[in-house]
Amino acid sequence: MEKLKAVLFDAYGTLFDVYSVGLLAEQLFPGHGNALGVLWRDKQIEYTRLVTTSSDGAHYQPFWDLTRAGLRYACRRLGLALPAAAEERLMNQYRHLSAFPENREVLQALKAKGVTTGILSNGDPEMLGIAVRSAGLEGLLDHVLSVDGIRKYKTHPDAYALGPAATRLEARQIAFVSSNSWDALAATWYGYRTLWVNRSALPFEELGTQPTRTGTSLRDVLAFF
Repeated sequence: MEKLKAVLFDAYGTLFDVYSVGLLAEQLFPGHGNALGVLWRDKQIEYTRLVTTSSDGAHYQPFWDLTRAGLRYACRRLGLALPAAAEERLMNQYRHLSAFPENREVLQALKAKGVTTGILSNGDPEMLGIAVRSAGLEGLLDHVLSVDGIRKYKTHPDAYALGPAATRLEARQIAFVSSNSWDALAATWYGYRTLWVNRSALPFEELGTQPTRTGTSLRDVLAFF
């Protein structure tokens, strides 16, 4: 197989823990924090697919706006009143999600090997910039790629095409890492060599394709090298 020259990471769920907002949600809505975090994330992703596939993307909205819409829906679904102050606290928390502890170690190891590194994410540029700075990862990433410029979310092939365009490499020369099974699957279909980071011991998607590798942390990407 052709030698890998770059690694692109999904951001939300992979580098940054999207469910870390559940701690604040539990403070604001005792007994509902976990349910709110899960439903919020599910609706956020559902909205990305809806605005991408409807009317050729004519209804596109930035990821930040879809994140807010997902929060509002989740609260309504759970019967939770969402005061403006609570909404802003939760949205601000989403800007500063907890980073997984192995991030720096893995990125430093890849850079030491001369591997090009980057993020390829649904997040809009401002969101990603804040998250990367909050985690102290600025100097360890060669690319921070957002789908916002093309107005199409993953799993649209044009979203995955941002990687080869930015790195000037073929997809088969790039490893794509995601903890979201749907993302790892679509990236495999696109032509990347993929690592699915299965932190929760979940089954993979039942659509006849497997990721190149499956692991339990970001450290498993180093096995490609």
